[in-house]
Amino acid sequence: MSLLITVPPNLVQSIRAFRVTELQDEAARLGQHFLYAYCNTGLTKQQVIGLIAEAFLFPKSLAKNFDALRLCLTDTMHKAGPQTGFLVVLEQLPNTQKFDKEARETLLDVFRDAADYWAEKKVPFRVFYSFE
Repeated sequence: MSLLITVPPNLVQSIRAFRVTELQDEAARLGQHFLYAYCNTGLTKQQVIGLIAEAFLFPKSLAKNFDALRLCLTDTMHKAGPQTGFLVVLEQLPNTQKFDKEARETLLDVFRDAADYWAEKKVPFRVFYSFE
């Protein structure tokens, strides 16, 4: 039985009761990409985006702002070839003066847009996040 049986294939939600290692194992079992970023050390929008880009092995030049990150999560990954699905974990999104609630929501909107993009292509794209 799948760990994600009750989780829609394209969504962005709090990690809640899921454990990172269980999600990683489930991604492997499903043959999907597991993308993980620990974001707590970022203090600004650019630093958080940089941490995500580095963790996901995106070219630094393509992930300098929210629009570039959106492009990496959609078109760039689509052009890389057929995709079986993605399971993404953004752990410990920071709460700092320069990465406040509005910045966190904008970041999550980027991932929601990516989930919608992949839903149109019938490719699972699940994102789980936590805050510090």
